[in-house]
Amino acid sequence: MIEKHTSKNGLRIVLEKIPAVRSVTIGIWVLTGSRNENERNNGISHFLEHMFFKGTETRSSVDIAEAFDSIGGQVNAFTSKEYTCFYAKVLDTHKDYALEILADMFFNSSFDPDEMEREKKVVYEEIKMYEDTPDDIVHDLLAKAAYGNHPLGYPILGTEELLNKFTPQTLREYISNYYTPENVVISIAGNVESDFIAKVDSYFGNYGKNVTRPTIMKPTFISETIERHKDTEQAHLCIGYNGLPLGTENVYSLIVLNNVLGGSMSSRLFQEVREKRGLAYSVFSYHSAYQDSGMLTIYSGTGKEQLGLLRKTIEETVESLVQTGLTDKELRNSKEQLKGSLMLSLESTNSRMSRNGKNELLLKRHRTLDEMIQEIDAVNHDSIRLVIDETFGSNPSVAIIAPKIG
Repeated sequence: MIEKHTSKNGLRIVLEKIPAVRSVTIGIWVLTGSRNENERNNGISHFLEHMFFKGTETRSSVDIAEAFDSIGGQVNAFTSKEYTCFYAKVLDTHKDYALEILADMFFNSSFDPDEMEREKKVVYEEIKMYEDTPDDIVHDLLAKAAYGNHPLGYPILGTEELLNKFTPQTLREYISNYYTPENVVISIAGNVESDFIAKVDSYFGNYGKNVTRPTIMKPTFISETIERHKDTEQAHLCIGYNGLPLGTENVYSLIVLNNVLGGSMSSRLFQEVREKRGLAYSVFSYHSAYQDSGMLTIYSGTGKEQLGLLRKTIEETVESLVQTGLTDKELRNSKEQLKGSLMLSLESTNSRMSRNGKNELLLKRHRTLDEMIQEIDAVNHDSIRLVIDETFGSNPSVAIIAPKIG
């Protein structure tokens, strides 16, 4: 059972007791990511995530690292297009200490200029590393091809040029605009009692509101193709179709459909592209759901001479799916696979914390496991046909990274 508390400043706390474990995971979820940025500050959400670990008024970056190492804990963070999360997993006996450190990082980070300059170099290297992995960066190109100049098309890491302009004041202004109480959820899961909510509230329930609430614009899905020539061993191909937003009625039908298309080793794409034709080592599909939009993405990589055949094979596989729908066996197996994956994914405090935090932050509601299984069981050929027609009814966006031929 998930307990929920809303603090007087609007911040939300969700807690799930799991008495059978000895760990507790605490996550701070903030409703801001690269889609909240603009052409002047792209990359600031991710850079800010880094800087929260670089020291507070009373702790250095080394102190923070040693604090968690000394209790055998784990601390980390990540930034997505729509949210940022800072979290720590510790033994239940150390949960108070972990909470105090996370709160110190959240409220008292110093953003020392020297630390900022050092961390900019770290992020520069992260960007270069990303540029050296074309099978990753082709997904950023697809976002650009699908959403154009809308912030959903921005890269999460930003650019070296923009990062160089960030100052302590830039970070504090961004925090003032987006790290507001109504944009923050504290999610706790593990061997923890309900009275821990009061402890969390004592740290996070009193800081002030920002009266201005920046709005986000709904993107328009555009069917463009972006191709970049790069001296790589393989050609990398991404094809994106307009998907469904978070919380949409038929989103489980689309997830079931994606499983059959390219979500597993028995999927049509894996069997056709890899097993039957040997065109690629890696081929898969996935659905990304945002607050007001979504995208179904197909990725594969192959030798540059086979790129045309690879694309043709993928398009023919999609067209076959559009024409015939799913077989009874595919529908049944995909639903069972999805239910199994769902249940297995909830076996750790990390995953429970993440699911609860994300649901509260983006949907403001929580489904029980039984309710989710019922929704999966309700998927049928009619609901699959609806999402097939909606998803594949318009032209896709395409991104390609490949060496020049000839």
